[in-house]
Amino acid sequence: MFTGIVQASGVVRSIRSTGSEVRLVLDAPGLPGPILAGASVCVSGVCLTVARSDAQTIEFDVVAETLSRSTLSSLKPGDRVNLERSLRAADHLDGHIVQGHVDGTAIVSRISSDHTVTFETTDDLSRYIIPKGSIAVDGVSLTIAGVSGGQFSVALVPTTLSETTLGNLRVGHRVNIETDILARTVVTTLQRWREGPSGHEITMDLLRQQGYA
Repeated sequence: MFTGIVQASGVVRSIRSTGSEVRLVLDAPGLPGPILAGASVCVSGVCLTVARSDAQTIEFDVVAETLSRSTLSSLKPGDRVNLERSLRAADHLDGHIVQGHVDGTAIVSRISSDHTVTFETTDDLSRYIIPKGSIAVDGVSLTIAGVSGGQFSVALVPTTLSETTLGNLRVGHRVNIETDILARTVVTTLQRWREGPSGHEITMDLLRQQGYA
C-alpha cells in the first residue's frame, strides 16, 4: 500500500522485452534504501515488485496485463517517473490510500494558467470520480477540484509541479489513474446489489427488510 506522496524521481535507463514481459531498469539513487528484491515500489502509480537493485539502479519485471492498463508500455530511456516505497505500519498516511493498482488512463485535455489541469477519462472510471474526492494521477495523491461529464480537474501546487512528473504535463499526455478505493467499493457494491441475480432494486422496503429503520 502507498500514500501517493512521491519520495523521489527515477529515470528510465532501459526497457527491454524478455518474452511476454519487459525488464524495466531505473536510475533511482534518491529513493531511500535499502531496497531489497521482492519489495514493492510504486512507479508512476503502478505497484511493481523489485527484481534486483543496487545503490544506483532498480530493476522490475513488468507483465503484459500491467503494460496494457498503464502508460509503462510507452516509457523510453531518459523518461522520468515518480517513485514511492510501500507504506510501513508506523508511517504517516499523508496522502490517501493508494494500492498501486491502476484502473486505467486519462488524457490531459486542458491546462489553465493557474495550474489547474483537466483530464478526459472513460465512462467506466468517471463514475468513481467525485468532487473533493481523492485520486492518484501517475502515483500522485490529488484532490479532485471539479467533475463534468467524462472530465475531471485537479489544481497542482508548486511543490507538486517541481517534485513530480506532473510539472511536465502537456495537452495530449496520457497518465495513469487510480480511483479512490473507498468510492470504488461503495459504487461497485451498490451496483451489484441493484443488478444482482435477485433483481432487487434498493428501495425503502428492501432497506427495512435488511434491518435499517
